[in-house]
Amino acid sequence: MTRIHTAFLSALAATSLAATALPALADHAKDKAHDHEAHDHSHDHDHDHKHDHGDDDIYKGYFDDAQIKPRPLADWEGDWQSVYPLLQSGDLDAVMAHKAAKGDKTAEEYKAYYATGYATDVDRIVFSGDTATFYTGETSVQGRYESDGFEVLTYEKGNRGVRYIFEKVSGDAEAPMFFQFSDHKIAPAKADHYHLYWGDDRAALLKEVTNWPTYYPAALSPADISAEMQAH
Repeated sequence: MTRIHTAFLSALAATSLAATALPALADHAKDKAHDHEAHDHSHDHDHDHKHDHGDDDIYKGYFDDAQIKPRPLADWEGDWQSVYPLLQSGDLDAVMAHKAAKGDKTAEEYKAYYATGYATDVDRIVFSGDTATFYTGETSVQGRYESDGFEVLTYEKGNRGVRYIFEKVSGDAEAPMFFQFSDHKIAPAKADHYHLYWGDDRAALLKEVTNWPTYYPAALSPADISAEMQAH
């Protein structure tokens, strides 16, 4: 099922958000929406965009509906690591300093902001074929998934994002019924990193813009990831 659904998301900040935890995967994203400004990694841009949308415009959330195409789970194939532990350990401090040099927050304020965004106990995810395996330490849950289309979200600043959605068809009861990718791409292409939303309520996940656990290839070192982030 592929369809385009536009949701207008307010810029009101939520006061707090609990970290995403693997033992509670089945309870994620209950019927509670978080009104929050979409994160500045992609969505917090004032941008006089062109109508001939290139890769940079698409990355920042400016594109035409006709440019959006379905994507297979193979786009996210591989072994992925959460960047939340890197933020906590200080490995991303240079990224926060880089953002502070260009943005309107201090490095400490950016770190607090991303601590909310990146927060999760799921430190590793592996996508292989139609199977997704979620790891918290040595504990894992697994499911088989199929595409459930995509949804287009419109943010407060007028830019947009596409969520590519997959639904569980079999597997562990604790594995989430749905997960939704956001990786700043809108057509088939191999992901270089992504933000993932997961839980049992498809509609509620679309309203979640405060917590966006973020994953990079497991083969990358902390220094590699820091350099990648500073390149954007």
